[in-house]
Amino acid sequence: MGTPEDIRLLIAVLAPLVGAGLVMAAGKRHNLREACSFVAALVLFLATASLVPDVRSGAIPRLTLFHLLPGLNIALRADPLAMIFAVSASFLWVVTVFYSAGYMRGLNEHAQTRFNTCFALTLFGAVGCAFAANLLTLYLFYEVVSICTYPLVAHHQDEEGYSSGRKYLVYLTGTAKGLILPAMVLVYVLSGTLDFAPGIRTGILPPDVHRGIVTALYACCILGFAKNAVMPLHNWLPSAMVAPTPVSALLHAVAVVKVGVFSTVRVMLYVFGVDRMAALNLGLPTAYFVSFTIVVASIIALSKDDLKARLAYSTVSQLSYIILGVALLTPAGIEGGLVHIANHAFSKITLFFCAGAIYVATHKKKISEMSGLGRSMPFTFGAFAVASLSMIGAPPVAGFVSKWYLLNGAWDAGSVGIIVVLLTSTLLNTAYFAPIVYHGFFGKAPAADDGHAYSEAHPSMVVPLVITAVISVAIGIYPDFFMRFAQAVLP
Repeated sequence: MGTPEDIRLLIAVLAPLVGAGLVMAAGKRHNLREACSFVAALVLFLATASLVPDVRSGAIPRLTLFHLLPGLNIALRADPLAMIFAVSASFLWVVTVFYSAGYMRGLNEHAQTRFNTCFALTLFGAVGCAFAANLLTLYLFYEVVSICTYPLVAHHQDEEGYSSGRKYLVYLTGTAKGLILPAMVLVYVLSGTLDFAPGIRTGILPPDVHRGIVTALYACCILGFAKNAVMPLHNWLPSAMVAPTPVSALLHAVAVVKVGVFSTVRVMLYVFGVDRMAALNLGLPTAYFVSFTIVVASIIALSKDDLKARLAYSTVSQLSYIILGVALLTPAGIEGGLVHIANHAFSKITLFFCAGAIYVATHKKKISEMSGLGRSMPFTFGAFAVASLSMIGAPPVAGFVSKWYLLNGAWDAGSVGIIVVLLTSTLLNTAYFAPIVYHGFFGKAPAADDGHAYSEAHPSMVVPLVITAVISVAIGIYPDFFMRFAQAVLP
């Protein structure tokens, strides 16, 4: 059982921070630098994994770092929702360390020490968000993620990189300071605390707070956590695709966007609570609001020939599944939304790993130029096919579990409209993923290739993408690990 002050939480949060310092100290000594990243990632994963038995048994390990004011602390806690995010993020960092080494060396990228340092610092912020015990701690670590990922987005240090980096900062820090910060202050004034509620039913706001104020605070939180990429505050995400592919994988699967949706659902469930949301009729309107993002982002993805751009809009669409499921306020919907945090992470990082492997091996970015590559790169395109099935929601891959629970949640909520949205999204996902796989394996190679023989990228890149693809299938067939945490969130 977890102790009242559990040091493992501090070890988990500090591991990437210490790792960042060691990476900087290693400098240009490539092997030592990457070894430091790997050790930090492994310590983070082991510390997080050690919490799993305690949380599964019903314990909530906690650690208070600083007392500021009554009801205002910097504190950590590991509850079932935290574990969904923390376990998937910490494991995927271990895999990404190997992939990044192959990618950055394969392209002889500059500033690799800075890259690895910022990568580790971003995980420091992400894990802090996962284990945050209150809204203040969540906000502080959320801002750490925003600041530490700017150098990754602007990595190439060209005009496009700096422009995208500025947009990235304006969107993410602007919305956090302009919406989340004042909302947080008002929540503290109204309730006298920022600690998350112990369960998801009642939230922390007093019952006598005017419904207009609660609704305004709720809207600030949905829009203020702009890393969730809900339209119209999504444009930072496609712009950030100028970054190296490991950064794109980090942004879209492991840290940044997951911090956004995790923070959003954390506040929905543990600040407002399902009873208050139901009483104020905030659930289904939120579900329909994010449904616009699900459908429109999928339509835009269809129009993109650049592979990373298509994957970016796919991410914009898929993230809203998580918020939609929670907003349905039904047990099945909440379970489906929460488990999609992990299911999407493993599948989407596979897709970006594949995109990077294709680029390193062939220097091709356009989907129209990838016909026939599947025959030369069967492991990469095979993994891409598996992850695509997950995004579509086809069995036996992880995405099917998410979509099945979301459909059941929509049915339980009596919302035919949401069912139509989910089915429409499935058709659109098929329309923009299936042609990539089909033409990759069965299409004719472009004439411009002139008989050029391509092959798989370096094993340091191919092995990680195969591992994440296999795990996507494994958690589709045996979803119990993450599903038990999602079910434990329910009252």
